[in-house]
Amino acid sequence: MSTLLRQLPQVDALLASPGMAGLLSAYSRQEVADTLRSALQALRADLKAGRLNQLPDFANEAFAQSLADRIEAERQPNLRPAINATGIIIHTNLGRARLAPEALAAIQAVGADHSNLELDLDTGRRGSRHTHVEHLICELTGAEAALVVNNCAAAVLLSLMATAQGRKVVASRGELIEIGGAFRLPDVIQQSGAVLSEVGTTNKTRAKDYAEAIDPDTAVLLKSHTSNYQIVGFTHTPGRDELAALAHATGTILMEDLGSGVLVDLSPYGLRNEPVVSDVLASGVDIVMFSGDKLLGGLNAASSQDVLNSSVV
Repeated sequence: MSTLLRQLPQVDALLASPGMAGLLSAYSRQEVADTLRSALQALRADLKAGRLNQLPDFANEAFAQSLADRIEAERQPNLRPAINATGIIIHTNLGRARLAPEALAAIQAVGADHSNLELDLDTGRRGSRHTHVEHLICELTGAEAALVVNNCAAAVLLSLMATAQGRKVVASRGELIEIGGAFRLPDVIQQSGAVLSEVGTTNKTRAKDYAEAIDPDTAVLLKSHTSNYQIVGFTHTPGRDELAALAHATGTILMEDLGSGVLVDLSPYGLRNEPVVSDVLASGVDIVMFSGDKLLGGLNAASSQDVLNSSVV
């Protein structure tokens, strides 16, 4: 083994060999050098582990082709089309909702040139990228203001940091959710700098439980939509109107994490347990967070686009 290890050539020596000429003409020197270095490290590891008892012929065309195959594999995009045969139409792991042809055409049209991303065309001065979507979200939901952030967990985190950092957040034990990606609501609350106050039980929480937990240090009453599980049977959850009245009477903020978020009533299509964003805001909830890349069908390839809707910001 030690003899074979000593026979491993140097990267520079291989780069100068005739067998690498074709690779260097097809790819950058840096790509070829990095791939060679990686291949030699793999050979060294195999020799030390006893998985290899001879070295490849470094002058052979097959070795150069193996390097070319590695380079081509590295150049392939990570995101690729996939067939969704799971039966779940909007699948989180498979790109969520597909973009409409009109949306794809609009992305291609604006992405092929410079755009007014942060330019106010009326004044010629720097503008805000948020203005392109805020008025649309407000029109669709009835919110007074809106902000797009990276994902719904980030929306919850930022909302709590802005409203409850160093203060108390009251939430039902039956709504301390965990979503995909291991985002746990108690962890998000802790990271925001707020202090979680759990009320009620797993199956029953009443408005008076929230009321009894409110003190001068309380900033937010937090409600979460349990979209990925159900608690059935001997249960009770206070209505949004009850919590809204309580929040407004006590000077606290009622905030709700809706998860996916629905802009139209989907009950005619059999989806009856998803609250409509505009209805939630109309019930008196002050701040609503929901995802824009699932049921809404926003961008999801590079980063999920989630929405923080606020009727008070």
